[in-house]
Amino acid sequence: MLSSKTVLITGASAGIGTACAHSFAREGARLILAARRKDRLEKLAAELKAEYGTVTHLVELDVRNRVAVNTAIEGLAPEWSAIDVLINNAGLSRGLDKVQEGEFLDWDEMIDTNVKGLLWVSRAVLPGMVARDLGHVINIGSVAGRQVYPGGNVYCATKHAVGAITQGLRLDLLGTRVKASSVDPGLVETEFSEVRFRGDTERAGQTYTNFPPLRAADIAEAVLFCASRPPHVNVQDMLIMPQDQAAVFASHPRGIE
Repeated sequence: MLSSKTVLITGASAGIGTACAHSFAREGARLILAARRKDRLEKLAAELKAEYGTVTHLVELDVRNRVAVNTAIEGLAPEWSAIDVLINNAGLSRGLDKVQEGEFLDWDEMIDTNVKGLLWVSRAVLPGMVARDLGHVINIGSVAGRQVYPGGNVYCATKHAVGAITQGLRLDLLGTRVKASSVDPGLVETEFSEVRFRGDTERAGQTYTNFPPLRAADIAEAVLFCASRPPHVNVQDMLIMPQDQAAVFASHPRGIE
């Protein structure tokens, strides 16, 4: 079903984005890989080519830059311009400060990436999907978009916004054959915590020691499931948690076995 389909993945240079690239490449999709770190994209493209024979197009892109997003999408060659699936994966968190102690630059970065960046890319890609009456936007949300945890204030707000935007998309797209879905993970072991704590690997590593977390590949398979349903089926949203995490604030301290 996904063979020869064109799939755009933002934040493709690491974590869930990279895992999605592998899952969709395995199914024969053609991939537009977008991220800020071009060197990582080049390494990933070489891996996908060697393992699956995947055809890729690489875009060095910071989704916070609306002009750059528009230029990148408008500048796609005709053979790449008909995007079938958009995976809005680019996102991050910074710190665990209380609002009264928060850093406005951290807030700007989270809002500009997680909310505005998602909007800039969606706005650039959706007109083509609507014109073709075909397409699927899959937004990577979070359990933080459903529950708020101490210190998560602004990050949680951005992921709540992702959920609201996805719901709004479904209403705006009603009557077309363009789908909108959100996939909301619980704790996933990626570079997420290292980014949150600005390279403090020791502190980041402690995030994943209380119980076995999800893997990026687990979320990629969920995204692939959403994208591969029959035309009459839309998985509107999916919440995926580790076995030992019942809620963002409730987990069983099993440890890593």
